[in-house]
Amino acid sequence: MVRKLLTGAFLGVLALAVSTQVFAQAEVIQKRQDAMKGNSAAAKAIKGAVETKDYATVETKAKDIMGTADKIVSLFPKGSTNGKTKAKPEIWEKSDDFSKAAKNLHKAADELASAAKAGNAADVDVKVKALGEACNSCHKQFRAEKYAE
Repeated sequence: MVRKLLTGAFLGVLALAVSTQVFAQAEVIQKRQDAMKGNSAAAKAIKGAVETKDYATVETKAKDIMGTADKIVSLFPKGSTNGKTKAKPEIWEKSDDFSKAAKNLHKAADELASAAKAGNAADVDVKVKALGEACNSCHKQFRAEKYAE
């Protein structure tokens, strides 16, 4: 009887530990997906604002992307690969390259924000392209086309 009780308690604790880890992974994956959706929305807003020469919005949205770029690496902790994610294993296998990609994104967004603040239309156009290239470069290396499950 005691043996069954101890076995049951052990299995219960083990199940709790596993479920806690699964929920933690789901939470971190959701946070990074929310951050990336925020970047996508900011990029779309930048595109629209450039067309109307609303450089204040371009600057604000570029700064939003900078803030996300500063957090990107922390949104991909080791082992957060289980669940609905497009993250490639290369994120963890080539962590230095991933960190550099996040820094490149920050730099591109910072340069766009500065160009927008100055109101330089030609420079804004160049910096918007550079921001898009920073996003695409990272996605090409570190993002799968389909969700892994």
